[in-house]
Amino acid sequence: MRRLLLTLFLLITFGISYAQVLSPRQLFPGLFEAVQLSDIFPDNKTFVDATPKRDPALIMKDYYVVKDKPGFDLKQFVIDNFIIPGANTNVFKSDVSLGIRKHIDTLWEVLYRKHDTVSKYSSLISLPNDFIIPGGRFRETYYWDSYFTMLGLQESHKTKIIQNMIGNFAYMIDKYGFIPNGTRTYYLTRSQPPFFSMMLDLLAKDEGEKVLIQYQPELLKEYGFWMSGSEKLKPGQAYRMAVRMQDGEILNRYWDDSDKPREESFKKDVDAGKQTKQKLGDFYRNIRAAAESGWDFSTRWLDTTGKLETIQTTFIIPVDLNCLMYHLELSIAKSYQLQGNGSKYRYYLTQATLRKKAIMKYSWSEKDGWFMDYNWKLKHTTPHQTLAGVFPLNFNIADTKQAAKVATALKTKFLKSGGLVTTIKRSGQQWDSPNAWAPLQYMAIEGLNKYNYSGLARSIADTWISTNIRVFNSTGKLMEKYNVIDTDVKAGGGEYPLQDGFGWTNGVLLNLLNRYHMDNL
Repeated sequence: MRRLLLTLFLLITFGISYAQVLSPRQLFPGLFEAVQLSDIFPDNKTFVDATPKRDPALIMKDYYVVKDKPGFDLKQFVIDNFIIPGANTNVFKSDVSLGIRKHIDTLWEVLYRKHDTVSKYSSLISLPNDFIIPGGRFRETYYWDSYFTMLGLQESHKTKIIQNMIGNFAYMIDKYGFIPNGTRTYYLTRSQPPFFSMMLDLLAKDEGEKVLIQYQPELLKEYGFWMSGSEKLKPGQAYRMAVRMQDGEILNRYWDDSDKPREESFKKDVDAGKQTKQKLGDFYRNIRAAAESGWDFSTRWLDTTGKLETIQTTFIIPVDLNCLMYHLELSIAKSYQLQGNGSKYRYYLTQATLRKKAIMKYSWSEKDGWFMDYNWKLKHTTPHQTLAGVFPLNFNIADTKQAAKVATALKTKFLKSGGLVTTIKRSGQQWDSPNAWAPLQYMAIEGLNKYNYSGLARSIADTWISTNIRVFNSTGKLMEKYNVIDTDVKAGGGEYPLQDGFGWTNGVLLNLLNRYHMDNL
């Protein structure tokens, strides 16, 4: 009741501006829990994406008047007071006969959203520019998805949309201090893999390196977000996303500032929490940190039993995250070099060099011939080989011998008839075998090409393209993920049905089609 009274007071006192930073659970205390723990909507994301038809304070006032009355119908109350979202891509019917390129070109329009159509009561974050969404149940912009979507937008010569989306991310960095997981208020406690500097590399291909100077303030703010509190840490200590390793190096981990169940998966988290032996707050934070990684969920975050209740994301130094941070440091250094600021250039170049050495030290496993994640609590690499291990190739961190071993492992362990599996372990989680995802195919292909394994890179690309086209020809859709072992079976796992659309699949596919000159599709 105290939480309700405080929420009502703030809403009445500060009005709409305050409502726009509150999440649905904060706006609708009691009602939120009642809806999310019921079976009104099979997907918990439905209610948090629903748009209130009127002032949330008035809805809550009415709810507390009627909720205990005989015959109260919770579902009808929600329908009367909220606009329930649908998946807009369902209304689009593709014409397979026109070919996959025409399909992707049409999807850019289907997945395009106007920035000025956000309701003042919506959980959507208001943005200054139009944008592209992934599709299906994902009705908002997502951080790391957008980089891979931009690959296709660039191939389609839609530079203006790329500029707009980067502008949106810069706006959020300036407003919130970071780029949230997605553009919803319930995502404002975490980010996602930091691809902002990679996006600027893409834009620089069209606009020149001056974009690094233009967005230098935002690069520095994002870096500050991920490195927050690192300067005060002693060896073996961590604060938010920063960890000081036992020998003094600073590396990064995934984190979430909340230790409550995720609003968009509330019931699943509450139910999963009943199985864990961890403190509930620690468990929920580990779940949320895995969501920040984008790999929700995978055995890479679990102990050797592979059970979700053992999730330990905050104990893990992810190799891919730290490669992205390395690139961010190099990008900041480059921005200062372009300005002629030698001292700042050398400082950030030094930070990048130190991180590169730490990645080599803690992540490389000679025994496995692979770059692994590192458990900083247990002080050893994790036991799971995953496609995150290709990132050091993508950023030219690996030496030639390491790259050769990674290439061999990709060919012998990961490459299946339909593409590269995400991990070599089947667990039922969506970021494990037999599933494959477009962004990881792209990062592997890019990394192999940088070490002149062009034949293997081409083989992976051909396999992935064939998988995409085969499914498209039979369904008329491009999917979020694919089963690349049992290729006649849809990809499974995860907390929701298989999604179609799909932004990053479209982007990577078009990039590969053009790169390998497949013009007859």
